[in-house]
Amino acid sequence: MPKSTSKEGVLSSSRGTGDWRRVQDRMIFRFFQFNGILSILILLGIFFLLLFDGFPAIKNLGFSSFLAMTWNPTSYVKETYGLGAMIISTLMVTFGAMILAVPVGLGCAAYLAEAAPSWVRETLKPVIEILAGIPSVVLGFLGIIVVGPAIARLFHLPNGLNAVNGSILLAIMSLPTIISISEDAISSVPRSYKEASLALGATRWQTLIKVVVPSALSGIIASIMLGMGRAIGETMTVLMATGNALNTPSHIFDAVRTMTAAIAIELGEVAFGSDHYHGLFVVGFILFVMTFLVNLIADLVLSKYQEVDR
Repeated sequence: MPKSTSKEGVLSSSRGTGDWRRVQDRMIFRFFQFNGILSILILLGIFFLLLFDGFPAIKNLGFSSFLAMTWNPTSYVKETYGLGAMIISTLMVTFGAMILAVPVGLGCAAYLAEAAPSWVRETLKPVIEILAGIPSVVLGFLGIIVVGPAIARLFHLPNGLNAVNGSILLAIMSLPTIISISEDAISSVPRSYKEASLALGATRWQTLIKVVVPSALSGIIASIMLGMGRAIGETMTVLMATGNALNTPSHIFDAVRTMTAAIAIELGEVAFGSDHYHGLFVVGFILFVMTFLVNLIADLVLSKYQEVDR
C-alpha cells in the first residue's frame, strides 16, 4: 500500500507539472499572438489615419491637383499642391544612395563571409552594427560640416547642400542593413557548393562571383530592398543636408526637398484643418504606400530565400 501511494503521488506531481507547462505554453503563445495582432492594428491605424486626414484635401482640390509638379501651397498668386517634384527628389536621393551603398555593402559582406579572418569578422560586425545606431541628426551635422563643403570644393559649387550630399549620407545609413543581411545570406550558402566549384578548378574569386553570390541572390536582393526602405523614410538627415528647394531637380547637384522633409518642415506651422494641412497627410499617405511596398517586396523575397534555405 505505501508503494502504491508513492507511485500515485509521483504520477500526480508529474501530471501537475505537465499541466503547468501547458498553461505556460498557452500563455506565451497568447502573448506573442497579442503582440502580432497589436502590430497589425497599429499599422492599419496609421494607414487609415493618413487616409482619412488626407481625404478632405483630395475632395476639395481633386486628386489631379496632386499629380502636378509644383508644390507651393503658400503662394500669394495660386496655391499648388503637385507632388511630382518631391517624388522625383525622393527617388533621386534614394536611388543615389543605393548606387553608392550596394557595391560597398556587398563587397564588405562578401569579405566578411568569405575572406576575413575570424578575429576581423568578430571586430568589424559589431562596429557595423554600431553604425546603424548613430542618430540621423548626427549624420545631418556630418553632411553640413564635412561632406557638403567637400562636395562644394571638389565640384566648384556655391554650396554642397544638394542631392549628392543627401545620397552619400543615406548610403551610410543603409550600409548596416545591406551588409548584415547580405553577409548572413552569403554565409548560409551550403559549403558543398563551394567545394564542388573549387574541385572543378575554379578560383576562390570565380567561386564567389559565379556560385556563392548567385546562390545568395534572394537574400542580397532583400537586403537592398530593406536598405532602400530605410532611405526612403529617412527625414532628419535629408532635411539638413539637401538644401530643401521646391524646384524640380534637373541635376544631381541641385538642391532638393524630399517628401519626408516637406512634412517635417511644414506640418508644425500650417493652419489646422486647411487644405495645406490635409495635403500634407496626402504626402504622408503616398510616402507610406511607397515604403510599405518596398518593405513588402523585401519580405516576400526574404521569405522565398528562407524557404529555399530550409
